[in-house]
Amino acid sequence: MADGVAVVGAGPAGLMAAETLLAAGHRVEVFDAMPSAGRKFLLAGKGGLNLTHAEGFEAFFGRYGARAAALEPLLREFDADALRAWAKGLGIETFVGSSGRVFPAEMKAAPLLRAWLHRLRGQGLVLHQRHRWLGFGDVAALRFATPQGEIERRPRATVFALGGASWPRLGSDGAWWPLLHARGVELAPLRPSNCGFDVGWSEHLARRFAGAPLKSVALRVGDWHQPGEFVVTASGVEGSLVYAASARLRDAIERDGSAVFELDLLPARDVDWVERELAHPRGPRSLATHLKTRLHLSGVKAALLWELVPKAVQADATRFAALIKALPVRVTAPRPLAEAISSAGGVRFEALDQNLMLRALPGVFCAGEMLDWEAPTGGYLLGACFATGRAAGRGAARWLGGPT
Repeated sequence: MADGVAVVGAGPAGLMAAETLLAAGHRVEVFDAMPSAGRKFLLAGKGGLNLTHAEGFEAFFGRYGARAAALEPLLREFDADALRAWAKGLGIETFVGSSGRVFPAEMKAAPLLRAWLHRLRGQGLVLHQRHRWLGFGDVAALRFATPQGEIERRPRATVFALGGASWPRLGSDGAWWPLLHARGVELAPLRPSNCGFDVGWSEHLARRFAGAPLKSVALRVGDWHQPGEFVVTASGVEGSLVYAASARLRDAIERDGSAVFELDLLPARDVDWVERELAHPRGPRSLATHLKTRLHLSGVKAALLWELVPKAVQADATRFAALIKALPVRVTAPRPLAEAISSAGGVRFEALDQNLMLRALPGVFCAGEMLDWEAPTGGYLLGACFATGRAAGRGAARWLGGPT
């Protein structure tokens, strides 16, 4: 395929790069290691596909933390409104949920992916499944393992959209990292993002409350504070509120060996109210009954207090109230990368030019989660995958010459 473009990876970033290149008049072949396209995309949409977020753009791109500045121009060129218009062009209507998250009307990923692949094939896309990228042959050649044996391709340009290293069974296994590192590409280590953490509960709490949800709570890490919910696991904590804090917790663990978040078990009440209720005479009732009747704290919330608050403190209404509003929970390690929703690290933006082309490998572009950025769940992950895929496709088209 010396006259065509190779896109390696058939997730949202790769398919968007392919669509952009096809629109510019180029012949495109997509290679993917899995038996079908968009495996992780389909899993993400299993409980309701969160395509993007409808909040204002300044808040939106600010969710990308340290890499917000690098992603801002790409996200501006393909923002949430543009993504919704693109989905509508596939016949997929979208709506904004109560939290600002944007979903397809059917809530599922499969109808969108089917319509997208149908349109891409109609535009001339050739899709090769079970083609795992093995590395480079000579300077221009790509090596693939296929069911028929190893093959080589020599495209005019290549877009890599190989994902990060979370959910390796769906194809994002990070196997590309050493292959690009060997070619002098500047990379950041791959790390878990949007992940759970180990705490080291007592055997009693782990046995009785693993899987119990903590609802209507708030979590604080330093000056960051957010309400929400999460789940106690046998080894620690996981769930949306923990995922939102995961980058801060992970970085603190890497720096200090552990990290602490403060858990507010009654975010709708101030500490003075909690103290007054605790100080209310309880007569012969147990403290557990007192907490349940006066503060409506029972189940896993009460269990965390018994686990983490010394008995001497439980007897002091002022100190106990302060801990109910800011209970320190020490996390010791993020859960393994293979369990994470997404990954941080990858190809540094410093290794790329403004078109997302690798400075060390002219004609090779990168997109999606294999780039060194991270974001919380809520539509931000897919939003950046679509935007960087489009940008890499446009960059490759510019490099090849002709319309973009």
